[in-house]
Amino acid sequence: MKIRVVAVQFKPRKGDVEHNLDRVADALRQIMEDGVPADVVVFPETIISGYFLEGGVREAARTREQILEALVQRYQPFARPEPLDVVLGFYELWHGKYYNSALYLTLSADPEACRIVHTHRKFFLPTYGVFQEKRFVARGRNIEVFQTRFGPAAVLICEDVWHSITGAIAALKGAEVFYVIAASPGRGFHGENVDNVVKWQQLLCNMAEEHGVWVVNASLVGFEGGKGFVGQSSVVNPFGQVVVSAPLMKEAMIAATIDTEEIAIARANAPLLADLEAGLADLLIEMQEIAAEQHARYRQ
Repeated sequence: MKIRVVAVQFKPRKGDVEHNLDRVADALRQIMEDGVPADVVVFPETIISGYFLEGGVREAARTREQILEALVQRYQPFARPEPLDVVLGFYELWHGKYYNSALYLTLSADPEACRIVHTHRKFFLPTYGVFQEKRFVARGRNIEVFQTRFGPAAVLICEDVWHSITGAIAALKGAEVFYVIAASPGRGFHGENVDNVVKWQQLLCNMAEEHGVWVVNASLVGFEGGKGFVGQSSVVNPFGQVVVSAPLMKEAMIAATIDTEEIAIARANAPLLADLEAGLADLLIEMQEIAAEQHARYRQ
C-alpha cells in the first residue's frame, strides 16, 4: 500500500492555543489549495501550545475531544470529499492529570465521520539539562500499535526515540509506520551541522533499518525563551535511508509517498526484527530477572 504523507514544521505562538489551532488549519488548507497529495499530515510535538510552558501547561492543556472538535470546526470550510488523517502534539488533560500527548485523528467533510483514532502519551520524559518535563506532566504507560486506514502504525514522541526499546516494542507489536513528533532545541552548532540534528538523523535511520519500518518525523521550529528548535523534519525508508528532509530553522512542509511493500524486502535483507522475535522469550526471562533484582535492591 502507498501512503502519501506530509510533515509540517512551523513556529507555534507560545501558550496561544487558538492561534496555533488556526495555523494547523491554515496548513491543511494550503495543502488542499496547492493540490499536495496527502493521506496523512504530521505536525510536531506540542504544536498546539509551544513546548517550554512549565507551569503554563495547566492553562494550555486540552482534552483530546476539545482538540478534535476545534479542528473539525476549522476544517469544514475547505474539507475535501475523502478523509484526511492528522497527527499532532499537544498538552493533554486526561483523568485529572496533564500529559505530553499526540493525537492521530481522521478528519472528514462529514463532521460525524471525524474521529480520534489513537492517543499516545509520552513514555519517557526528559528531566535533565534544559528539560523539566517530569515536574509538569505525567508519564504515559503504554507503547501501543493501532490500526489506521493504511495499516498498523505507532506514534512516538521525541525522548521516546532515544530509548531503543520503544521502537522494538512497537515493531514487535506489528507497526509498519512510526510517526515520530519532536521538539528538539538545537545544541552543538558547528557551521552547517548541529550535533543533536545529526544524532536525530542517526536515531531515526537506525530505528527504521533495524526494524524495517517507515519513519515519518515532524520537528518543531522557532525560538522559545532563547532556545531554538531546529526542525529538519524527515521521512526515512525501511532501509534506513532519508527520502526527504526539511530545512533547518525554517517553517516548511515536506511530502513523500511511502510504499509499505518495501517493508517485506527490507526485513528480508536485514532480518533483525525476526531475530528479535526468535529470542524474545529468553529476553523476557532476562528482563524479569533484572526487574526482580531491582525490586529486591529497593526493598533493602
